Amino acid sequence: MAEVFVHSAALIHRAAGGLWRNKYVVLEAQVPSVTGYVHRVHVEDRTLYAKTSLLGVSLVSLLRGKCGDWASVREEQRQYVQRSDSLLKREALQLRVLAGLGGPRVCPWAGTRDGVIFTEAVPGPTLGDLLIAQPGETTNLVGRCLAELRPLHRPGAARDLGRAGVISERSIDGTFLRKFAGKDAAAYVVELGAEQWRGESDMVAELVRVSVRRLLALRETLPGTAGTSLAYGDLKPEHVLYPDGPDGRPVLLDPGLLRASPMVDVAKLLSRTVLLLAGRRIAPADARLILDGLATVARAQVRHLSLSDRRSWLRHVLVLWLMDTLNILTTYLSAPAALPLPSVGVALLKRAVPVCSLVDAVSADLMDPAGRRGRGDRTLARIAEAIA
Repeated sequence: MAEVFVHSAALIHRAAGGLWRNKYVVLEAQVPSVTGYVHRVHVEDRTLYAKTSLLGVSLVSLLRGKCGDWASVREEQRQYVQRSDSLLKREALQLRVLAGLGGPRVCPWAGTRDGVIFTEAVPGPTLGDLLIAQPGETTNLVGRCLAELRPLHRPGAARDLGRAGVISERSIDGTFLRKFAGKDAAAYVVELGAEQWRGESDMVAELVRVSVRRLLALRETLPGTAGTSLAYGDLKPEHVLYPDGPDGRPVLLDPGLLRASPMVDVAKLLSRTVLLLAGRRIAPADARLILDGLATVARAQVRHLSLSDRRSWLRHVLVLWLMDTLNILTTYLSAPAALPLPSVGVALLKRAVPVCSLVDAVSADLMDPAGRRGRGDRTLARIAEAIA
């Protein structure tokens, strides 16, 4: 792991020196991440964030040896960064395309070199910070966030990006299948928590195993989410900032645009907000205000649909939400012990049993064809209980 971190930090420093010659470059601090190696960088009086992606896979997968030994990874990486479809080149393209649209407002791209992308730092509180501080404003805050995505969610928006620029490997469905539908899935589940966690690993493994089996079956009953619209892809509370205050337009970080239904963004934001609440352990009354606000926003997305279509949409969103929750929670649980985790990951390691129990309960509800009525309210009650 030390070799990977030293290599990545040196790569960032060289890339910054190549982009901003004769300027003073200082690497300030590593930013905990399970996806890529991220560092805060000062280029004279300018604050940037630099990110590397080795072979386009998550940092956890790389450190767990999924891509071979370090010598092999370095050799493959030399070729990978030259490819026009490397992950960070596509992310840079997305930031440039988004900057030319009417929305969403995104962090400014500062440069790309040698497999490193640099973006401008964005000040201000995150959506997660504001939800915790102002739970009664959830409907307005989340509503403004989703309003930023209207140019992406309109039919035909995928033409603005083209097929070459999408980042489909970050999709909820694609990530879930890579983790849980392959030949190594059983061994992966058994090993959860082996390094990062010393809790009730057998219980967590069984809850994940049963939930995965249900979700794979549920997935087969749902239509695909691909279409002519775009989903932002990586929409989560810590990636939405308000530099002009809670009444201003938000700025979004780290796009992962893909051809998909808008419900993908709703499901991801729901999943990550619930996990944020589970990690923070906020007052039950405040948690309920946030959950009710999320439900109000979700209902607003489908008010134009018939009752049967609304029920179908809700079912689909709930399946995607549960998939995403297992995707990220198992990533935290499978991370090597020496890998710094983001604060939400550290908190969720202590809450793995109630979160996995929530996924188990809601996935069981979804398997019951007689339980359609009141499903949304029942799910909100289960979430509130898990958070408490």
